[in-house]
Amino acid sequence: MKIVALCDKDTAVGLMLAGIKEYFIPKGNAADLWKQISERDDIGVVFITESVADDISRFLDEYRIRSSLPIVVEIPDKKGRKTDHVDYISHLIKKAVGVEVSK
Repeated sequence: MKIVALCDKDTAVGLMLAGIKEYFIPKGNAADLWKQISERDDIGVVFITESVADDISRFLDEYRIRSSLPIVVEIPDKKGRKTDHVDYISHLIKKAVGVEVSK
């Protein structure tokens, strides 16, 4: 399974250096790009910046309810983590293991 990113250009450069080969940079069409990504069956993990996730939050919420793959990992962009960010990975761990993860 592939790891892809849906993010801004600066974050894409950093993720390319980390070894992620496929990335999508929205130019006003983040919902269309998300639809393309979510319909593919060869993707296991999607790194998505918090700002892009906010733009398509309605689509992400619907997706998280009905599907488990690919796993969506929200990451901060170059401006840093948002204060009102919800950590969905911790929710997934708690759901799977039954233990809450804390810092």
